[in-house]
Amino acid sequence: MVRPLRSEFPGALYHVTARGDRREPIYEDDEDWKVFLSTLADVVAQMNGLCHGYGLMTNHDHLLIETPDSNLPKSMRQLNGVFTQASNRRPRRGGHLFQGRFKGILVDKDAYLLELTRYVVLNPVRANRVVRPGDWPWSSYRAMVGVEDSPSWLETDALLAQFSHQVVEARER
Repeated sequence: MVRPLRSEFPGALYHVTARGDRREPIYEDDEDWKVFLSTLADVVAQMNGLCHGYGLMTNHDHLLIETPDSNLPKSMRQLNGVFTQASNRRPRRGGHLFQGRFKGILVDKDAYLLELTRYVVLNPVRANRVVRPGDWPWSSYRAMVGVEDSPSWLETDALLAQFSHQVVEARER
């Protein structure tokens, strides 16, 4: 059966998720998390994308991706493919890493960016992995609130502007 085409248009915002094959871990140690984020940074730059937030869990990930060039499938194929190859170069690894293709839900940036970002960064809290979102090092929360430097590929302005036009005040709120 043919897969349905994805809705794509310039400037679309997507909540993207990918799950580990058989719900098994994608990330086994700190090196895996770092390699994924480095690969994400490369793909965002190469594909002219915008990443508004992310939350990486042990067996799945959440990304908030905006595509000015209508290229989400190509971007995700690059991200998941390059990361899988890097993962499979490590000892005792091989084969599929992700379960099927990614899930990309088109969302209204103006109406849902704040709520969706909240959902993504609270995921480790809801999973009882940490008490506070700032305790989880593998999400965009710490960069968003200024606890650590924001990577150049993470777009923080749109979300922070919903709280204040002054960055310091927005982060406090």
